[in-house]
Amino acid sequence: MTRKLLLLTLLAVVFLGCKKKEKVIPPTGDTTFVAKPNFQHISVLTQHNDNTRAGLNSKETVLTTANVNSAKFGKLFSLPVDDQVYAQPLVVGNLAVGTGTHNVVFIATVNNTVFAFDADNGTPYWHKNFTMSGMRPPLATDMNSSWCTPYTDFYQNIGIVGTPVIDSVAQTMYFVARSTNGNSFVQYLHAISILTGNEQSGSPVQISASMPGTGDGSVNGVVSFDPRRNNQRQGLTLINGMVYITYSSHCDWNPYHGWILGYDAKSLQQKIVYNDTPNGENGGIWESGMGMAADAQGNMYVVTGNGTVGQGNLFVSSGNGTNEANANPNPADPTDRGESAMKLTPSGSTLALTDYFTPTNYLDLNYNDLDYGVMGSFLIPNSTYYITGCKDGNLYLLNTSNMGGYSNVANQVVQTIPLNVSLHCQPAYYQGASNGFFYVWSENDQLRAYQFNNGQFAVTPKVSSLPGPSGDCGADISVSSNGTINGTGIVWASYALSGNAGASITSGILRAFDANDITKELWNNSQVSSDYAGYYAKYNSPTVVDGHVYLATFSNQVVVYGLK
Repeated sequence: MTRKLLLLTLLAVVFLGCKKKEKVIPPTGDTTFVAKPNFQHISVLTQHNDNTRAGLNSKETVLTTANVNSAKFGKLFSLPVDDQVYAQPLVVGNLAVGTGTHNVVFIATVNNTVFAFDADNGTPYWHKNFTMSGMRPPLATDMNSSWCTPYTDFYQNIGIVGTPVIDSVAQTMYFVARSTNGNSFVQYLHAISILTGNEQSGSPVQISASMPGTGDGSVNGVVSFDPRRNNQRQGLTLINGMVYITYSSHCDWNPYHGWILGYDAKSLQQKIVYNDTPNGENGGIWESGMGMAADAQGNMYVVTGNGTVGQGNLFVSSGNGTNEANANPNPADPTDRGESAMKLTPSGSTLALTDYFTPTNYLDLNYNDLDYGVMGSFLIPNSTYYITGCKDGNLYLLNTSNMGGYSNVANQVVQTIPLNVSLHCQPAYYQGASNGFFYVWSENDQLRAYQFNNGQFAVTPKVSSLPGPSGDCGADISVSSNGTINGTGIVWASYALSGNAGASITSGILRAFDANDITKELWNNSQVSSDYAGYYAKYNSPTVVDGHVYLATFSNQVVVYGLK
């Protein structure tokens, strides 16, 4: 008996010592998924990775051009949420939440809900809804522009839309949530703990603003922020202890203006109010959802859409349902800056226009609804260059030290690249061992890679032979690499498989390309049926970090891809 008990004890010790890795069952109930140990803990705290908005994660050590293929790479699990996801998923590495430390992914929905999941295995940590008590999120049907009915830019709810921003030191997430009772409309800036979802001290703060001006909708010489008509589409920006929120419109529903509002990140007190057309109209700021760029000195860079240029414009009706501007006495006047790329510097309680560029043909752009500010724009890392694009198909490379101002003779910019297609898209950048590359994939076009050297883009790009997005919505691009090591640079592009994603819900596709040669496709999520993600989430770049790709969808889920 004693020998038998001893044998059983030894077997138990061996069994416990060789215990199998615990199987984690994601929220989707996929009982075949086993989480692998993750030794990467990089964070993505803002839209397109950092304030350059270049969309590059250069610290990806797992995913390479050799292992991103249908045999080794694919869908791992899905994270179910309560509505569509317009905001890019954000990831905080090594966060002390639950038991131990974990990589955590944060997802915000248009139902005003924020979710926190384990980024490596899908375990849910918390979720909370931020619709104001007694209210609901605004609906597409609440935006009843007389010339834009039905309003198809949104499917139903319009809650949290712009990508939040996270302060990892303060362990705080900032975002804008919208609510209505059907009559009154409100927007609130929230600051919540990323550990629990609870509001931080002083949060939330109702968003309001006004400034002197005689522009569209002004009353007694004052222009006021309209929480119903102003659309918070861009990702938020956190720089030097300030949270900045930018605004465009819902379906060009006048009167509206482009606003930039700045709040102290600790107290949430409003410190900055800037209106880009106080004596004019329009000037929406949205850039296909990409956040406003900022440099280390605190200068901010943004491009505005259709609107008044200079001061003294006369308003006339145009074919797109808005009041457009005739020529004015002084288009270089800094007061009103629609159709412009701007460098803005904090100055007292507002922002000073310290440099700008306005295309020579701004009147034509304005009258024909060819907004300058539709393409996502970014600072090229480790340089003084700023890449922007216009709906008329022109790419403009600007030097942030001398952006070009306005000339009625010829544009004074570093370089102009004509694409002859519209540019609703989120481009990205990659710095390889020998060359830099700018990637752009507009609607009704193919993926293009422009080599960048010595402050100039190559005139002739490499072009992928694959078909691209149609309609009014181009692709959303991110790039991952392990520094400049060859064989690690990957271009990730998400777009609609067919139809017009700008106005309807369509199936999506995610593709991966060799960053040094985009004619080489590595993988896409239609090669294996189980990798399919669902409906395309427009203007929402994939988040690529820690060996995973987080793809937002309009199918009420974020799909997570990685090595199988």
